[in-house]
Order: sequence, then C-alpha cells, then structure tokens
Amino acid sequence: MNKRVIVYVLGAVLLIEAALMLLPLLVAVIYREKNGWYFLWVLLGAAVLGALALGLGGRKRSAMYAKEGLIAVALSWIVLSLVGALPFTLSGQIPFYLDAVFEMISGFTTTGSSILPAVEPLDRCMLFWRSLSHWIGGMGILVFMLAIVRMDGGQAIHLLRAESPGPTVSKMVPRMVDSSKILYGIYFGLTVVQILLYLAGGDPLFDSLCNAFGTAGTGGFSIRNAGMSVYSPYSQTVITVFMILFSINFTLYYLLLIGKFRQALRSEEMWVFLGILAAVSLAVAVNILPLFSGFGEAFRHAIFTAASVMSTSGFAISDFNLWPWLSKTLLVVLMFVGACAGSTGGGIKIVRIVIGAKLARRGVQRAIHPQQVKCVHIDGEPLDEDTCSSVSAFLLVYALLFVLLLVLLALEGLDFITTFSAAASCFNNVGPGMELVGPMSNYTCFSSFGKVLLAFSMLFGRLELYPMLLLFIPAAWRK
Repeated sequence: MNKRVIVYVLGAVLLIEAALMLLPLLVAVIYREKNGWYFLWVLLGAAVLGALALGLGGRKRSAMYAKEGLIAVALSWIVLSLVGALPFTLSGQIPFYLDAVFEMISGFTTTGSSILPAVEPLDRCMLFWRSLSHWIGGMGILVFMLAIVRMDGGQAIHLLRAESPGPTVSKMVPRMVDSSKILYGIYFGLTVVQILLYLAGGDPLFDSLCNAFGTAGTGGFSIRNAGMSVYSPYSQTVITVFMILFSINFTLYYLLLIGKFRQALRSEEMWVFLGILAAVSLAVAVNILPLFSGFGEAFRHAIFTAASVMSTSGFAISDFNLWPWLSKTLLVVLMFVGACAGSTGGGIKIVRIVIGAKLARRGVQRAIHPQQVKCVHIDGEPLDEDTCSSVSAFLLVYALLFVLLLVLLALEGLDFITTFSAAASCFNNVGPGMELVGPMSNYTCFSSFGKVLLAFSMLFGRLELYPMLLLFIPAAWRK
C-alpha cells in the first residue's frame, strides 16, 4: 500500500475545497451575513492541513495503482464531507454535527436527501454552499483535481475510473488531464446556459445559480421549502430539459462538438434511456390524469417527476406520495434504473441494465443451443468478456449490499414502504422516497444509526460500490 500517494491526493482535495469555500464566503459578504466568517476559519484550517499533506505525500511519492486509486477516492469523499459540514455546525445553523455531515454527504454525492424540516431559515451563504456541493460532486472532485493538478496519466486513470460512473472509463484524448478539462468544460458550459435561461424567465440570480447547481449535479437540494413548485412552468420546463441533458453520457456531447454526429446518435444507451423516460412519463400522465385539470398539466408533472427520479435529481413540483400506486411503483423502479453511464446521474445505469439483459438473453440461447458462440454487442461493437463479467459482478454485489442495507435499516422499526424507499433513494442517490421520506418530507424520522447507515449508502452509490467496499477489507491496507 503506497500511503504517501493517498496522502498527496487528500492534500490536493483539501486545498481545492478550501478554495471553493471562497464562493460562499463571497455570498456572505454580499448579503452581510456574519455566519460567513465560519467559512473563512474552516477554509484556512483546510488549506493548512492540505498543504501539509501535499508536502508530506509529495516526498518520494511513488506510482499509484488501482488499489491506491480506489482508497484515495473513497477517503477523499469522506474527508470532503466531514470538512464541508463544519461551517453548518460551527455557525449553529445545523447544531448536531452528524446531521450536518449527513446533509453534506447528501450534497456532495448529489443525493439530495435532507434532515432539514425547513431550508429558508438558513443564511444565504449556507444555502449557496449546500447547493454548490451538488455541482462539485456532480462531475467529481477528483476529476476537477486532475484538471488542475499534474499527475502522470497512468496514475490519473485509476482515480478517474474509481470516481466516474459506468462499467468502463476511456480517455477522450490521449492525456488524462486534457480529458478532465474537456469534461469540466462541457459541464461548466451547460451550467452557464441553464443559468442564463433561468434569468431569461425572470428568476432571481441567487435562485438561478443554486437551481442550476442542483440540476447540473442531478442533486435535488432546493432553497425553497416548497421545492420547485414555487417557480413558473417555464422554469420547471427548463429544469426538466436539463435534468435529461445531464443524465446523458458526456462523451456524446464531446462527439457532437468534434462533428462525429453519426457516432453520437447511434448510442444505444441514450435511446434506451429516452425510451424508458418517455414510456413511463406517458403511463404516469394517464394514471394521474384525474388529479389534474387536463392531460397537458398531468404530462408536465409526470415528465418532470419521471426525469427527476430517473436522473436521480430528486426535485419535486408536486407530492407524488399522493399519486396512485401504479405511478409510485414506476417511480421506485426508475430509482434503480438511473441515468446513463458517464453522466452526473446515479442508479445502476442504463448501460449495465442493457448489458445485463443481453447477457440473460445469451444465457437462454446457450441453454437451447449449447454449442452456439454469441458475443454481446453495444452500439454495434462486441464487448469483451472482462466487461461482461464486471457488469455481472457489479449487479450481484449491488443486490447483496442493497439487501444488507434494507435489513439493517429495518432495525429502525419504521414501516416497510418508508424503509424500502429510503434505502432505494439513498443507495441510488435520488433523494426523496415515499411515505415518511416523501418529496415534501425529510429524513429526521431516522435515528443516528439510521442516518449513518444512509450516509454510507449514499457514498457507496455515488462511488459505485468498490472504492467504499475496499475500505472495509483489511487485506487492502496491507503492503
């Protein structure tokens, strides 16, 4: 175990977080909020610790391998959340530190589950930091680090693979630093366009920034107690469109930018994603039609909610807890399906479901024709057996961990629907669940044990199991 390189990565992450805290500090200065001073103290402490770790880890720093990359990513996200929670507790805005950590893990993992019964009493600087955590976590803090901190390409790929969602990660260009810059360039560009569209609809600048951060990261934190229902149908439509855009693999946007339209538009995963979204939205609209004045309004609520859940954003413009059971069941299914690989969304990911379905079909065909040799294809290209095996292993580990989470969460003694939906929502980084944790409720019904369990499940879901799982395997820490 090369611990120096892990310390080096943690130091870089702390320095980046310290720099990012200058933004909520600026918001506090603009709105003359005294609690903004806590961001200054925390960022100074984080900067000192980060500089020390960077210096210590940088001495005789040897190569990073897959194991170090996985552990460095997992520890980075934990440290990021522990430090990010400090301003809330030090200021007294979230007095209990565990609650603040839960809130920040939910923010950085872009889950959007909250323990706050009301958000509007928070200072604007706190609301801004809470929303900014979605934007930071959406693309990934390590991807951002790779864009600005020099590391050898062979080392950088281990960090990118550990943090990026999907069964495989490939370089868009030869150098990993350049790939990271392209990803963040697309991410930043889409965010800016969204902010401008909000402003064009008459939304205040502060609301536009915070809502764009939440949508870009597919996070779901709102700065209004009533969620997104307080905004105009125009703004809600903008949110719907961008939740869908941020759920699509960012590699496709790069292909469009360099003129490879045919290659981008033949993405099987994208069309399956859009097909499922359209089918569920239509089915839900028909199912909830009696609750609204017409099909147009019902469809607007249906596609917003379906896009919110499938993208794992978790925004709400209506309480789907009150919808018929068919609609609620479809939404729970979408929690597991999730968005596309290489996007900012969570869940199992469409590409894994497509590969899993094709592997199941191949298994049936082999049972009928044992001598038949058949490859699994995605976008017309054959998949190697290593990728097929990794997808099968992921789905198995995912199922086992979810069952374990569900059993442990049942110790809380809450009703099954609340327990199951909370586990599904946090594990898939969605945010709201059903019943006691519905879109107009929060997670205060859980004890400290339940909150810790759900916080870890958010990290497991965002980092796609293996980086967090490795932390609990003693053999991983041995040399």
